[in-house]
Amino acid sequence: MVLNPYFQQGSKSEQNLVQSLINEQLKIYGVDVHFMPRKYVSSDSVLREVSASSFEDAYPIEAYIDNFDGYGDNPTMLSKFGIQATNEVTLIISKERFETYISPLMKNEENIKLSTRPKEGDLIYFPLGDRIFEIKYVEHEKPFYVLKDTYVYELRCELFRYEDEVIDTGVEEIDDTLGGVEGADGEEVLIGSGGTQKLTLVGTASQATASIGIINGGIQFISLSNRGKGYTFAPRVAISSAPSGGLTGIATSKLLSGIAVEGNISDSKKSVVQHIDLVNPGFGYTSNPKIEVIGDGTGVAATSKIENGVVGIVTITSGGSGYTTSPTITFTAQNGISTVSAAATAIVSAAGTISAIHIRNAGVGYTVTPTISIASPGSSGSGNYEFNESITGGTSGATARIRTWDAVTNELEIYNITGTFRRGETITGSSSGASHLVRVIDYTNFDDAGYGDNDEFELQADAILDFSENNPFGMP
Repeated sequence: MVLNPYFQQGSKSEQNLVQSLINEQLKIYGVDVHFMPRKYVSSDSVLREVSASSFEDAYPIEAYIDNFDGYGDNPTMLSKFGIQATNEVTLIISKERFETYISPLMKNEENIKLSTRPKEGDLIYFPLGDRIFEIKYVEHEKPFYVLKDTYVYELRCELFRYEDEVIDTGVEEIDDTLGGVEGADGEEVLIGSGGTQKLTLVGTASQATASIGIINGGIQFISLSNRGKGYTFAPRVAISSAPSGGLTGIATSKLLSGIAVEGNISDSKKSVVQHIDLVNPGFGYTSNPKIEVIGDGTGVAATSKIENGVVGIVTITSGGSGYTTSPTITFTAQNGISTVSAAATAIVSAAGTISAIHIRNAGVGYTVTPTISIASPGSSGSGNYEFNESITGGTSGATARIRTWDAVTNELEIYNITGTFRRGETITGSSSGASHLVRVIDYTNFDDAGYGDNDEFELQADAILDFSENNPFGMP
């Protein structure tokens, strides 16, 4: 018999002794790290690929650095992205410590596929150097056991390459490692910076209201007899002054591009005057005032007409909210007499409120102040989106995750975008149930951290290869 018969190979007591000695050694010679399990938020239903993941917990544990020189061999590899150097480190942690203190906590967490041991894809926060490593391989069953058991997990790690993961562990030194934004708890949270986009939503709608009066000798309407040509900006409309004691009318112009003028199609950047809107018809005119259009174009001619009993100044008492298009403005006579109804256009601001009402026709025949009514927005949002929840477009089917939500300005910043959202569709939150219409899509705000600048890549490529040269060996 070669082995000592007085020692039982693989007995539980001897295994516990070895495990205790290893634990003590790790506590003496190891370093404090944080183990961060990966949570699989969503995955592709066909290929089973993880499309979104997060790291919301960090468990402290001691680890021994097996690489005495800091990093491993740092192998370099040639890929389609060029030559890449990887910083690798091998860490050893206690199996018993993990199963006793970490596994029971992970079992109660959702979206964790494996809780009994560390798995590939989990992260290790290394306080020395303030770095995060990703576990690439876990050696959890070596072929040869000491006393018929394994006592440690060997973690082979590489420096973490951040994509669109959410890191919100609540540990400040971890969450601010790569920078981020303020999360729901006020702490800095690392979220997807690989590509963000801003949507302005309709928000909760409310109907706008306004008040008016009637005046005598006011401008009823302004008609164009010549649209002019060559305008690059909306010209100023000048109305001759009202007689003493009256009020001079105010009007604005609107341009129209790409129509035929004197047999020629105007340049796309040059326009003609589409129409002139009355902002204030004024009062006290005894004759039709002169209309003059002042701008960088030429040829505009317009005439005006005055009447008694016309609609005067329109005052907005409440701008409302949730408007995506100009609502219908209705004027209703109070005494039931025959009138020519006034007409006006509501101007919708970027915030979805009515900012101004321009009178196109002041009407005629009013003896009593008419009632003005503004149509309701026709749509209204509800609820507030939650941080990092998934949203879906009702028409496009596009999906994304919430980066920030401002309930005051109704601005929604999203990341991890799949598909293309459409203006006018409903955006619904998966967990909050919030639902709002998309009013504006800011295509210029798409933040890709500079990685999508294809023009720069093209210029650099042209500097390497000169495609203007011919093949010196002849063309095939």
